Parts: sequence; structure tokens; C-alpha cells
Amino acid sequence: MSQSLSSFADLLRSVERSAVHLEMRDAYGVENEIEGFEAWKKGHRLNPADRESWWRPWLDLVQEVTSKGVTMRRARIVSEPVSDYIRFEHSGTFTNVAAGEDIRWLPRRQASDLALPGNDFWLFDGRVVQFNIFDGDGRWVQTDQTEDAATARLCASAFEAVWERAIPHEKYTV
Repeated sequence: MSQSLSSFADLLRSVERSAVHLEMRDAYGVENEIEGFEAWKKGHRLNPADRESWWRPWLDLVQEVTSKGVTMRRARIVSEPVSDYIRFEHSGTFTNVAAGEDIRWLPRRQASDLALPGNDFWLFDGRVVQFNIFDGDGRWVQTDQTEDAATARLCASAFEAVWERAIPHEKYTV
């Protein structure tokens, strides 16, 4: 099932308790990040003191949802040494944190004994799973969504296992 950004926003707004996101790729080729990634490779860095220059609609949505008391957590499993893309992502993660997300990083070698789903996912209120499907170059292809209780339990268990081992963003250096 493919999904528009507005339908994803509606889904996120419907969350009552928690939204967790597990990312497991070392690079993404997401269209709306290409320009920023290229600028970052040429030396551009976001200035935390200049909020107007980096605040974007996604952060408004995160702030809206977390201000209702919803917990948003994101865990990223990364290979080390990290890829340029992960360095880029890490350098801008302070924006997500400023909006209300709690983010942790887990070196891939510390995930070898964890049972993980084959795709990145969001888990909403422990019951709705949205898998993000990417092609081999990291370009988004589609989302698959399920409310299957066994799949939701698998994803919840995988996320919590990663979260327990992962390093909080402010302590993880690349």
C-alpha cells in the first residue's frame, strides 16, 4: 500500500500513547533529502541557534504529537565506521530531538543476536505496524501496513531489544 505524507500525518495524529520507528539502513535515497545531503557533503551544517533555517513541517508534526503526551522514539542500527549518509543524518538529528523525539543509535555489531524484521518500520500504539519498503539504492518504494497482532508483537519486541542496547543520541559520536 502506498501512502501520502498527509495520510501518514493523519495516522501519526491518531496515536494515543506511542510511536516508535526502527531504521536499519546505512543510506537512504529519499528524494527530499538529496539536496541537503549534497550541501552537507560540501561542508554546510545546520546551526542549532538559527531555528528558522532548519525547522520544517515534519518537526511541526512531531511537536504537535508529542505535546499531546505521545512518546516518540526512534532507534537507528548503523554499521561502523558509519557511512557519509549516517554522519549527515547524525549531524541533523538535533532537530528531531528539539521537536520531541527521543533517538538512540545501535552499532550493527551489537545487534547480531537480535531477531529483527526485514524492513524498517513504525509501530503505532503497539498495534499498527507500517513497514517502509526501500529498493537497493535506498529509495522509498512503498509502505505495507498491518494490524496483525503477532507482527505487532514481533516489532515491539525487536524495537525494545534495540532500544535497551542503543546509545542515546547525545552520547553517540560518529
